[in-house]
Amino acid sequence: MMSVNVYLILIAIATLLSMYRVFRGPTTVDRLVAVDIMTTITVGLMVLLALYYKRMIFLDVALVYAVLSFAGVIAFARYLEGGL
Repeated sequence: MMSVNVYLILIAIATLLSMYRVFRGPTTVDRLVAVDIMTTITVGLMVLLALYYKRMIFLDVALVYAVLSFAGVIAFARYLEGGL
């Protein structure tokens, strides 16, 4: 099994790549997808921390964060589409 440090390095690389897309994305949709990826990475980090520290409350927080993130991305996508 890989150590936690390897997972953290992979998460940091994924975060940097998605931050690049947020700042350099040619369209607003690209930026929105990059922010959605960053929230997914954050949920993965919360799950990793829950396993490492053996605190299951982090899983509940990750679940709520994922649902709110999904709702936010859907709302912003509807706004960009021009719908109500």
